[in-house]
Amino acid sequence: MPTSSHALGVEIHNAGKSFGAFRALDNVSIKVRAGTVHALLGENGAGKSTLVKGLVGYGVLDEGQISAGNREVHITSPRDAQGLGIGMVYQHFTLASGLSVEENLLLARGRLPWKIDWKTERAALDMFMRGMPFRLPLDAPVSGLAAGEKQKLEILKQLYLKQRFLILDEPTSVLTPQEADEVLGLMRDLTTRGELTVLMITHKFREVMAYADDVTVLRKGRQVGTSAVSETSRDALAALMMGADETRDTAVMEAVNAERVARKPVNAAGQIRLAISMLSVDDDRGHAAVRHASLQVRAGEILGIAGVSGNGQKELVEALVGQRRTKAGKMEIAGSAYRATREEMPQRRVFAIPEEPLKNACVASMSVAQNLALRDFDRPPLRRGGWRLDRHAMRNRATQLIGEFNVRPPLPERAIGTLSGGNVQRAVLARELGQPVDVLIVANPVFGLDFASVADIHARIMAARDAGAAVLLVSEDLDELLELADRITVIAEGELVYETSAANADRATLGRYMAGHGDTVTHNAPATEPLKEVIE
Repeated sequence: MPTSSHALGVEIHNAGKSFGAFRALDNVSIKVRAGTVHALLGENGAGKSTLVKGLVGYGVLDEGQISAGNREVHITSPRDAQGLGIGMVYQHFTLASGLSVEENLLLARGRLPWKIDWKTERAALDMFMRGMPFRLPLDAPVSGLAAGEKQKLEILKQLYLKQRFLILDEPTSVLTPQEADEVLGLMRDLTTRGELTVLMITHKFREVMAYADDVTVLRKGRQVGTSAVSETSRDALAALMMGADETRDTAVMEAVNAERVARKPVNAAGQIRLAISMLSVDDDRGHAAVRHASLQVRAGEILGIAGVSGNGQKELVEALVGQRRTKAGKMEIAGSAYRATREEMPQRRVFAIPEEPLKNACVASMSVAQNLALRDFDRPPLRRGGWRLDRHAMRNRATQLIGEFNVRPPLPERAIGTLSGGNVQRAVLARELGQPVDVLIVANPVFGLDFASVADIHARIMAARDAGAAVLLVSEDLDELLELADRITVIAEGELVYETSAANADRATLGRYMAGHGDTVTHNAPATEPLKEVIE
């Protein structure tokens, strides 16, 4: 592959890092060739973050050596990394939204004179921008940029600092499919031209196979495989990520391959379990977050809501589960008015799995058994003799649910805040799905979870759907929606702007509407009319 003197090759030899008795990295060696895209795969806790923090100076390695440009270097601070030409673009934006593109680029330098010569700086920035493969208006306010443009600005900041080795941490997590392909395509072009080397942390196999030259897999702090992408496959990478024994789980491998899960067909004449009509909801500042939204979900189907973060999904879900007041419109369960009160939800068999369950669905300091009882601790059989709690009944039920939903460790008395993210989510699933369910509202159910937990939770959601529940699945992961949903509707700037059957969904079309570039509202009928053309 052609390279120039600018792209920087980096090698890590026998890296090790411990936090007390916990071994976060153990004898990891990686060679990132100059002028290539190298993907870094691994579940949560695999050691990816610990490794890259060692490269950028935010967490000095306990053991091992780092070579940059064929010479050994010592990185003890972010300034050391920057001096070598090593930079990082983080998963979440680090921009000053109240400033312009130009001002954000200047701030990236760190040291500025007390008085800025704006004429000279603008001329230099304009020359810099003309040499870039993508451009942004220097005077544009960051607050007005789309997510893809903000990600480009984060990359431009690093190129402006003349970085030669760039670490991308989940670079497409907040982008539409088109924006993701554009950004990764630009990175690929820069590496092919020998102007940059990229180490990309991602969990998306599609991105690895499409854009990376080489891939390394970490598992439980150890390097379990490195290969040229052309010489491996999604299945082989998944097996390395999870370990040979775990990949025998059929449900897990189906999730690995992103195949649509086997399911019962949707009954087009099934009862409309959840309907909203012309619903409007304000955000915390009193601004409109959801505008005149109408949708229906039938028994035995999953309706997915796709959208870039911050387009009203959070407020919509909070309204449906009683955490936020509605401004206008109506909500119905099985044709009757629904107000999402605590008393009403179990009576109507409406249950929810919110985003960030430890924050939004649990009390971290309380035990698993107590959290499993939050829905009905004040009702028999958990309540007896007035307001007295039957702790024996609470523990027995918790033990049963923990076993059914594979919560680990299986200890009812353990504080739920000490569990891993996947096990917290399993406990919430146990509470919400441990009884008959008519309507299930789910928001980003597997964000940040390990591979096995993702497959398990997806299987639980599908089981609820196949048992007859109407499922509203809100997710910022389009692959998840294409895998699980029967229908997909897009939300953009608080409006439901497009709807299609998942089987006929086109990724590019969905991405265009997610970015707010659709022409007109499509297949978005009022909640009182069946969506026959979509369901049939």
